[in-house]
Amino acid sequence: MFVRAKKSGAYRYLQLVHNQRVDGKVRQQVLATLGRLDVLQETGQIDGLIASCGRFAQHTAVLDAHRQGQTEAVATIKVGPSLVFERLWNELGFPEILRELLGHRRFEFSVERVIFLTVLHRLFDPGSDRAAEAWHRSYAIKGAEDLELQHFYRTMGFLGEPLPLDQQAGATPFALRCAKDLIEEALFARRQNLFSSLDLVFFDTTSIYFEGQGGESIGQTRAT
Repeated sequence: MFVRAKKSGAYRYLQLVHNQRVDGKVRQQVLATLGRLDVLQETGQIDGLIASCGRFAQHTAVLDAHRQGQTEAVATIKVGPSLVFERLWNELGFPEILRELLGHRRFEFSVERVIFLTVLHRLFDPGSDRAAEAWHRSYAIKGAEDLELQHFYRTMGFLGEPLPLDQQAGATPFALRCAKDLIEEALFARRQNLFSSLDLVFFDTTSIYFEGQGGESIGQTRAT
């Protein structure tokens, strides 16, 4: 059974049609002509008819109730940010770099997933590790379902872990080289070619601040 629009003269009429098999052939029987299509549309009678029939269809009833605001959302999960950034993450080679770097370590959780999540959080809603752990519950992020706050802290500890003394060549006077530097260097190496050169470096200083006495002078920039 279905509804069709049948043209007659200058107008189109809406008909309720039933298919039936007669002598092995399917024949159509018009059960009712509902009226002129343009009139039904202008007066809203089609919407009323559909809504009336929808009361007896479970799926349609749910959708109609949602449109009327009669349903309550239990949870909303966002999927877009993770899907888009996951592709860029993979193209840059982060999973392979971290797999090589973590080859000798025995973490019982996915460090790569924690780093992916914290970078994604930084892009969309910058905040602390605690904020990232709470934030990701509203997003569909593959492999992040069982991550806990302790995993974030342990991952940040790993990234800031100083390298052995024989790997400190090129360290700045302010800090030792750490695991994070190996990731940055591997990323640069994967993208460089014979004509690559390092012309510009972005350095995140948003978390640098001073507390206590002396901050007003220590934080000053002096020209040399």
